Amino acid sequence: MDVRWYLLRIGYQGPAQPSLETLHRLHRCHLLSVPFESLSIHCQEPIALALPLLYDKIVRRHRGGFCFELNGLFLWLLQTLGFCAKAVAGRVRNRFTGRYGPPLDHMVIWVQLDGRSFLCDVGFGEGFLDPLELKPDTEHVQEGGIFWLGNKEGVWVLERRDVPGEQGRPLYQFTLQEKKLDDFTGMCLYHQTSPSSIFACKSFCSLQKEDGSRLTYMGWRLISTVKEKRTETVLQSSEILAVLREKFGIKLRGNFEPKDEDILPPPEED
Repeated sequence: MDVRWYLLRIGYQGPAQPSLETLHRLHRCHLLSVPFESLSIHCQEPIALALPLLYDKIVRRHRGGFCFELNGLFLWLLQTLGFCAKAVAGRVRNRFTGRYGPPLDHMVIWVQLDGRSFLCDVGFGEGFLDPLELKPDTEHVQEGGIFWLGNKEGVWVLERRDVPGEQGRPLYQFTLQEKKLDDFTGMCLYHQTSPSSIFACKSFCSLQKEDGSRLTYMGWRLISTVKEKRTETVLQSSEILAVLREKFGIKLRGNFEPKDEDILPPPEED
């Protein structure tokens, strides 16, 4: 890894020594610069979880990716800078089907710093801008919303709330059992091929904004989300590549095929 190019890619300037301030700034810069996207799948570009390939795609080619790519590469950056950071596995609650995905459905990062623990995640569509300290029954108020963390028998749950103190919508659950990037290889293939995966069923690209709003391309739509208010613009197929280039800084290569199909519920109930 060339750390300088990575930091340039995410627009980070300043000290890079392990500290809470550095962690917060790196996390925020990454989310504001690198899109969460499924476009490789719809360009017939297979995704392999090899760090040099992820570095080339995200840093050199100025692309985004899904959780295994984005969090896998960000974990490598944090470890290179000297942070005590580990990969852990989660299961996402699909907002279209209302069901949790299979084990190892999602990858997040657990950082231990100065006797405290933090959740980092730069690879999720409704993510938090700043790392969340791992404290049970704690609300974190940020520009993008209110995020609550709960813990029951070692299983953490991340929930997004509209009103402080009131139950909200679960986003995903996770444990703190350390995983390696290779452990997610099977689920990486699943997300590229399964009719129960949003990545296989929908071509999308989404980028967080500093004020907590989000801009998302999906299928034949451009969606602006400010808190819970959504504004949609219908796109013609001929407009999509220009929108990706102008709004997200992404230049695709290969034959891109837009897609926006319904997602089948996963086989297991929860």
